[in-house]
Amino acid sequence: MTRSPATPLPPPEERRRLRESRSLTQDQLARRVGVSRETVRAWESGRTAPRGRKGEAYAKLLTTTTAAATTTTTTATNPEPTEPFTPARSLTPTEPAKSAEPSGSSESFKSSESSGSSGSPRRSTEPPARSAARRAVREPPARSSLKETVDPASLTPAQAFDALYAFCAPALVRQAYLLSGRRDLARESVERAFQLAWERWPEVARDRDPAGWVRAAAYEWALAPWHRFRPRCRHPEPPPSQPVDRALLDALLRLPPPHRRTLVLYDGVGLDLPETAAETEASTSATASRLLHAHETLAARLPELSDPLVLHRRLAELASAEHLRSAEPPEVRDGSERRARLRTRAVIAFTVALIGATALTLHTAPTRYDPPVPPGETVQGVPPRVAPGPLSGEERELRAKLREELLHGPERLAPQSR
Repeated sequence: MTRSPATPLPPPEERRRLRESRSLTQDQLARRVGVSRETVRAWESGRTAPRGRKGEAYAKLLTTTTAAATTTTTTATNPEPTEPFTPARSLTPTEPAKSAEPSGSSESFKSSESSGSSGSPRRSTEPPARSAARRAVREPPARSSLKETVDPASLTPAQAFDALYAFCAPALVRQAYLLSGRRDLARESVERAFQLAWERWPEVARDRDPAGWVRAAAYEWALAPWHRFRPRCRHPEPPPSQPVDRALLDALLRLPPPHRRTLVLYDGVGLDLPETAAETEASTSATASRLLHAHETLAARLPELSDPLVLHRRLAELASAEHLRSAEPPEVRDGSERRARLRTRAVIAFTVALIGATALTLHTAPTRYDPPVPPGETVQGVPPRVAPGPLSGEERELRAKLREELLHGPERLAPQSR
């Protein structure tokens, strides 16, 4: 028989926010309470309710978190990586926004934590050396995270979109460059992805991971096979200036697109294997096979990349060396709206043309049915018409005589007596 905790618990939708306000990951909270990460995830989603002594400890921890939720500083006694800013929380109207803290697991081209279906970081038990390398190559705080806490009730859709774009676009451009090897195509992929997000903004704003939604759309555009038929994509772009960067980019572009995408998500963005499989829409075993094949191929071409730490650092250096810039948020929103207007006008024009063609057809079409005239048929059993033959001289004289007699009338014949 278990009992409910005496300390009142907040609603399930508030539990994760309170945890993140203290910059605690699910793993850290699970270790403090003495449960597994899956249990904490179930408590935060509302699938199960905390009970017993562990539930009491969980409730007390959230209660103390509530008192400290107004501050955005990270606990100095917590040396483990903290969870970075998640744009989904600041863009959901039903939940207050939370501040972003620089994460020890962020890298130079990582935009945000991709939560997938669990909302957890990639690997909370990664080696300290790799965590240090991630901190050493991460972006400046001004470009990698949002520092200010905003009230979601005061955000307009355009402001929320601009915040998501400013947070994700710079890193997504570099990721798209690793996938495509083309600077213009990388910028175009990110702009198209955000234009699509603006067109479907109600859906994206309520998504659990808006950054992951936009990232998937940008990756699909960057890896589309029909780009090879475009005139501007038929000629190669200038390679990177450094020989090591050229070698790495050439090795990446020689990988099949699914393997390349898996490698960038796992070793670049920092997703774990199940999250990478979910984003690439593949099974976990297939994703693991692609990742192993990509690692073997890169290690065969560049032996120094057999170390995951070196591979991560080289990917970050290659992505940051090109200094790729993205467009401003208003330009992206205006481009999306222009495309929507053009499509609307095209649909209206097509509808008007269809209505006009239908009206013209109805006006010129016959109103009654005229059966076609059947072809003639040959009648059997009728004797052929006999034409007169040529007349002889006597017959012509007789004909002339008869014609003359008809003018004066016939002569009377009187009987003669004998």
